Amino acid sequence: MKTVFFRSLLLLMTIATCSVIATAGPKGHDLRADRRDIRTDTRDIRNDRRDIRRDGRDRRADARDYRDDKKDGASKQELRSDRRDIAGDTRDIRSDRRDVRKDVRDRRADVRDRREDKKEPGQ
Repeated sequence: MKTVFFRSLLLLMTIATCSVIATAGPKGHDLRADRRDIRTDTRDIRNDRRDIRRDGRDRRADARDYRDDKKDGASKQELRSDRRDIAGDTRDIRSDRRDVRKDVRDRRADVRDRREDKKEPGQ
C-alpha cells in the first residue's frame, strides 16, 4: 500500500515538474521573439519614412521640372512625361504611407503581446 502511494506521489511530482518546466520554457522564447518583432517593425518604419522623404524630394523636383518646362514652352510629350513622373512619385508616397501605418500597427500589436507575455500567470 505504501509503495503504491509513493509511486503515485512520485508520478504526480514528475508530472507537476514537467508541466512547470513546459510552461516556463516557451515564455522566454515568446519574449525574445516579441522583442525581435518590435525591432524589425521599428526598422521597417524608419526605412519607410526615409522612402517617403526621398519620394517627396523626387516629387518636388519633378514638379519644379514640370513648371520650368511649361514656362519654357516644352513639347506636350515632355510635359506628359513630367506629369507621369509626378503621378508615379505620388503613388510611391501613398504606398509608403500605407506601409508605415501597417508597420506601426504591427509594432503596437507586438508591444501588446510582449506586455501580455511578461505578466505573471497569477496576475
